[in-house]
Amino acid sequence: MPGLADGLLERGFELVGTRYRFGGLNAETGFDCSGFVGFLFREEAGIELPRSTREMINVQAPVVARSALKPGDVIFFNNRGRGRVSHAGIYIGDDKFIHSASRRSGGVRVDSLDDSYWKRSFMEAKRVLAMAPAESQIARY
Repeated sequence: MPGLADGLLERGFELVGTRYRFGGLNAETGFDCSGFVGFLFREEAGIELPRSTREMINVQAPVVARSALKPGDVIFFNNRGRGRVSHAGIYIGDDKFIHSASRRSGGVRVDSLDDSYWKRSFMEAKRVLAMAPAESQIARY
């Protein structure tokens, strides 16, 4: 899985600065948060994820404690205060994550989980790369 995480994150970093677009699914038109996460997992790990964060949080992948996060884990947030998931990103290490934030904050960017806004709204993390087809894992080593 480390090889898969490396490829996923490398591609994610190449997309930093891509504009935010609600419903966006690609680099040409822009991404929303779930579109960005889904794009990277599909393109780099061969994993098809549900389209929305509300469906994505329910995938059958191992739940990971915040203290045990590894690069490539998908992290979920409740940043609208409604008690349900509303945002997703990908953990990159050193308490940082990459995500497509919002139109106002510049689209795809890196933020810190230690920032009070993200710390307060963190909900759950999942090790989605554990769902990768075996041939994807072998091909990356």
